[in-house]
Amino acid sequence: MRLRLIRHATLVIEYNGRKLLVDPMLGDAGAQRPIDNSPNPRNNPLVALPMPATELIKGIDAVLVTHTHRDHWDAPAAQLLTKYLPILGQPEDEQRFRSEGFTNVPPVGKSAKWNGIEITRTGWQHGTGEIGKKMAPVSGFVLGSKGEPTLYIAGDTIWCDEVQTALDSFHPEVIVVNAGAAQFLEGDPITMTADNVITTCQHAPNSHLIAVHMEAINHCLLTRADLAFQLEAARMIQQVAIPEDGEWVSLR
Repeated sequence: MRLRLIRHATLVIEYNGRKLLVDPMLGDAGAQRPIDNSPNPRNNPLVALPMPATELIKGIDAVLVTHTHRDHWDAPAAQLLTKYLPILGQPEDEQRFRSEGFTNVPPVGKSAKWNGIEITRTGWQHGTGEIGKKMAPVSGFVLGSKGEPTLYIAGDTIWCDEVQTALDSFHPEVIVVNAGAAQFLEGDPITMTADNVITTCQHAPNSHLIAVHMEAINHCLLTRADLAFQLEAARMIQQVAIPEDGEWVSLR
């Protein structure tokens, strides 16, 4: 297994001999309007891709989409990706992908198998209260395959009972957490804060965490430096990789 952060939640994962693209946001810097009702009203994405999108998608075998908010699935992704590529996602998004011309859209309900990879959908809480309800539906996914580490892509969620259940059920060796403490002008964060990442580390002390989803969208307020500082203070920094855009992660 190898994993590369592209930008925000967009990842390239080499797993069981296949190359998966996760949550593709492939548009140019500044191409999207800001997230409404949020601090720092700048156009998104805040930063450019580390490589041309056409280069990024070469050799991709399938796409895994946790949900279709525009910072996880944007119009350039729908335009650039080959229409016969498998688009693996939650059942609620199947019709969206088909309406955009994709023909191979196997929904992941509870679980699905694809090319020797078992993909299991997990629970989430994309915020609290009314804001959390408005953010639905989203998903997390656990990937498993013989000879590979179990990988948990938590998706857009805060620390919650559903995340704890996934950790207790699958005991993943590698966990990707969407940090950034994304927040609107009202309400609590809708993705993981530094405290949430620390809690995940404490609950899964034998797992290797990869923290992404920072410094690319205007409502994500937690920076890489802030997260690293708080992990250092909690003596958890050795358990967490905080990659830069374009960086391959070394899995210890």
